[in-house]
Amino acid sequence: MITHKITYRVIYGDTDKMGIAYYSNYLRWFEMGRTEFFRYLGLTYKKIEERGIFLPVSEVYCKYLYSAHYDDVLIIETSLDTSVKASMKFNYLILSEQGNTILAKGKTRHAFTDRSGRVVRPPELLMELIAKNNKTTYDNKIQ
Repeated sequence: MITHKITYRVIYGDTDKMGIAYYSNYLRWFEMGRTEFFRYLGLTYKKIEERGIFLPVSEVYCKYLYSAHYDDVLIIETSLDTSVKASMKFNYLILSEQGNTILAKGKTRHAFTDRSGRVVRPPELLMELIAKNNKTTYDNKIQ
C-alpha cells in the first residue's frame, strides 16, 4: 500500500459560526490528499487529464469522529488500495497535528474514463508508477 501525508491548517473560511470545520471540507481535504499523492508519484492530475484520462468519483464515504477547528493543523493521510484492479480506491485519515487522534476517516473510488465519459481500462503509465512506488510513505506540507 502506498501512503502519502500532507499537512493543512484549517482556515477561517473552512469553518462555521462556531469555528468548527464544515463537514463538506473533509471531502475537499480528501481531494487535496489525493492530488498531492499523484504529484508525489510524479504524475499530476493535470498531466493525467492531458493524456485524455479522467478519474471521476464514483463512490465516497466519510465517518466523522471528532471536529476540526479553526487554526488546527491537520495531517491528511492518503493511501491507495492496490488490491483494486479496474478502478482506484483511496483511503483517507484526517488526523490531529500530533497524529494521535483520528478526526475523520473515509474512502473514494474512481473510475477511469476518456474525454467522452466512457469507462476505459486503467492506463498503463499510471499502473507502472503505482507498481514502482508500492510500499512507500512520504510526508509533505501544504500551508
